Amino acid sequence: MTMAGENTGSFMLGKEIDLLMTERAGLLRVAGAAAQFVALMESQKLPASVATEAELLAESVNALPEDTLRDALAAITRSR
Repeated sequence: MTMAGENTGSFMLGKEIDLLMTERAGLLRVAGAAAQFVALMESQKLPASVATEAELLAESVNALPEDTLRDALAAITRSR
């Protein structure tokens, strides 16, 4: 590969990494908000029409690795 091609490839890789990091930050905010919601919700008081979705959300949040959940909660704390 030529020097110009290497520079272009490196530039494109850098841009892709930036996009992925931006997407990760957004997903962490969503996961953090979901985790906070799950922690505060009173499942017995939810309408039956949303019980299945609430359970799926709670299971998904609980399945996150601890470090990811910590990052997600930190992301919503920083965005307030």
